[in-house]
Amino acid sequence: MSHCHDEHQGHGGHGHDHGHDHEHDHSDDITPALQHSLYQHIKFDGINTMNETVSGSGKAVVKKTWAERLETEPELASDADEQILMTVPFTGQVKLHSILLRTSASDSAPRTLKLFMNRDGLDFETAEDLAATQELELPRTSEVQEIPVKRHIFSGVRQLTLFFVDNFGDGDEDVTRITYIGFRGEWTQLGRAPTHILYEAAANPSDHAVKGTEVHRLGHETGAGGRGRGA
Repeated sequence: MSHCHDEHQGHGGHGHDHGHDHEHDHSDDITPALQHSLYQHIKFDGINTMNETVSGSGKAVVKKTWAERLETEPELASDADEQILMTVPFTGQVKLHSILLRTSASDSAPRTLKLFMNRDGLDFETAEDLAATQELELPRTSEVQEIPVKRHIFSGVRQLTLFFVDNFGDGDEDVTRITYIGFRGEWTQLGRAPTHILYEAAANPSDHAVKGTEVHRLGHETGAGGRGRGA
């Protein structure tokens, strides 16, 4: 919630100069854009991006606020070829509405995006062969795109994997470039099942009763920090 507040402040820093009660400049559509923002519900430390030229650049473009959406740096650029595989975990359960994306009008813009919901351990080979939860064709534009997804399918997302399959270079452009990624949807806290199992100290190994507790404040899960794709 504080992130949303920061995004508002960062975008409308001169809002009080207008001399009336409205603090935000709606001419730039900030309120619709930030409505249902999932920014504050992303586990940034758990984001894992494969085949990124600069380590951590995938995380960096997701960490950009709405106010920073048009900044060209940092940029996520692919390394060995045009494909990028990114996994984004959330702090709870998400009903995903749409993905916000800014690329460019050049051949380096991604063209095909495959989305996978709650799939662990995906690599490039598996992602290419596996049927996606949804596959999308992206436009080539330098504008911030809002890409709707099938909400009834993406209603229980704990982590989302984005597989940028190719770009508009038709094999002649090896580098795919992305400068902003955001998410919109509805977030609910996980709480129906224990997220950590606590065992009694000096428990009898023959006991098979498990002591459980419901953890409402989820900690960050450490994502794999590997980069680059296999041959």
